[in-house]
Amino acid sequence: MATTDLRTAELERPVDVAEYLFTRLRAVGVQSVHGVPGDFNLVALDYLPKCGLQWVGSVNELNAGYAADGYARVKGISAVVTTFGVGELSAVNALAGSYSEYVPVIHIVGMPSTLSQANGMLLHHTLGNGDFNVFTNMSRNISCSVSILNDPSTAATLIDSAIRECYLKSRPVYITLPTDMVQKKVEGTRLEKPLDLKFPKNDVEKEDYVVDVVLKSLTAAKSPVIIVDACAIRHRALDETHELVVKSGLPTFVAPMGKGAVDETLPNFGGVYAGDGSNPGVRERVESADLVLSIGAIKSDFNTAGFTYRISQLNTIDFHSNYVKVRYSEYPGVRMNGVLSKVTSKIGQLNSPKGPSPSNKIPHAEAQSDSQIINHAWFWPRMGQWLREKDIVITETGTSNFGIFDTRFPKDVTAISQVLWGSIGYATGACAGAALAAKELEVKRTILFTGDGSFQLTVQEVSTMIRHGLNPILFVICNDGFTIERLIHGMDATYNDIQPWKFTELLSTFGAKPDQMKTYQIKTRNELDQLFADENFSSAPYIQLVELYMPKEDAPAALRLTAEASARLNAKQ
Repeated sequence: MATTDLRTAELERPVDVAEYLFTRLRAVGVQSVHGVPGDFNLVALDYLPKCGLQWVGSVNELNAGYAADGYARVKGISAVVTTFGVGELSAVNALAGSYSEYVPVIHIVGMPSTLSQANGMLLHHTLGNGDFNVFTNMSRNISCSVSILNDPSTAATLIDSAIRECYLKSRPVYITLPTDMVQKKVEGTRLEKPLDLKFPKNDVEKEDYVVDVVLKSLTAAKSPVIIVDACAIRHRALDETHELVVKSGLPTFVAPMGKGAVDETLPNFGGVYAGDGSNPGVRERVESADLVLSIGAIKSDFNTAGFTYRISQLNTIDFHSNYVKVRYSEYPGVRMNGVLSKVTSKIGQLNSPKGPSPSNKIPHAEAQSDSQIINHAWFWPRMGQWLREKDIVITETGTSNFGIFDTRFPKDVTAISQVLWGSIGYATGACAGAALAAKELEVKRTILFTGDGSFQLTVQEVSTMIRHGLNPILFVICNDGFTIERLIHGMDATYNDIQPWKFTELLSTFGAKPDQMKTYQIKTRNELDQLFADENFSSAPYIQLVELYMPKEDAPAALRLTAEASARLNAKQ
């Protein structure tokens, strides 16, 4: 005790570890902290108001993790607090998704005291074997940094390092906060200096060489195109990408995970490239190009419509966060941001055959049809006509993720989906976090599209939305179960069925007051047209839920192709 007192006396401005941690979070843009209270984090949570942070308080840790993921995709970084063992393990699935998809989430785990850990005490929430590291070790593989705060002399440095790693690598970090460390003292004068969140600069000579190689290929090409994917978003290269797209004038496409990365109102935007699941005319234009500038690609199965890309590496230049690859020559340690900026500064507008020009025009066959059935081919272009600038659109794994391919966005729309990790139920939790971030940024509309089966997994988070006065518009596609699973295997199998719910009654069940909510049941095209024409609905004044009925076996064409490819891959021996 004397040693601790002596060290504290030597500090110029002592502050508690918890205050230091939460003050740093506020400084990097976190305004609200997600999580669930537990006895090992309660004292730490008392510090949130003092540090200018709002406690969100989700209904369970899995939903809290999803919400933190959605919040980070809008705000750029987020934080989630759980308790040791039972709490942190409940959040693991969500954080694994954030790791998989490069989403920066700071996971803070309230731990038993360092003394309890050192003595191997038989505490609740343990496995009963005295091992207090087992859960931390589980999280190491889904965290880009692990900081164990068990010594006040290193706590501030470890906190700063973890937050910086989270931001720069755009992946989750894991921080332990034992109960007896919460009020230990660290040097508060460190807080006067902001964290350095600038990306390390490329070696100039190496970067200039890569730029010259790229320019030679680009100027020699006769029909180059650009494809933008998710890592352009995750690794904060959107400004450089936008400048290249605008100045070059090249036909530009997005991969499914890159939806929203490009201003889709630009004249050279050509639509979604997903191999065989591409928008009309896109596959032919992209695959006939003699050079593809691929920015931030993630070539997963669902992102390529079942690995149906047909682009030769001989015709590809890949730009990433830690390397650039020109055809088969890789240049490690060269970050794309600087290269993209210099390439843009040295080119004029390039000549390349134009690509298709997607629109939200209803397909001819659907426009001429007398049917009132709402199917995917009709719905997604029609919905695109209703979207507005700066909307935040969240789509669930399944029909919504693939249906959004056929929607051309207005300017500055943020699209959130989980194409790679693909955890069913993600979108509802993510919507809670995204809607909260939207409220902080004064963005008017957050719109969720999810299926009836997916909604049932995480529907409790609607309660959190109501509690915080959020006003998302929730479209629940009612098509009797797990359509994406039906298309892969078991169209009529009972394991793909669900118990039908009265979704329109959920908002009142979760406590929304009659004048703070509204629900709708939409079964025909005319009813949906009338809903979209309702300015009160469209202005999103409060939380609203729409039961949207679609046929059980109907699905976007891109999903059918991907599901077939997945079924074939699953059957391989």
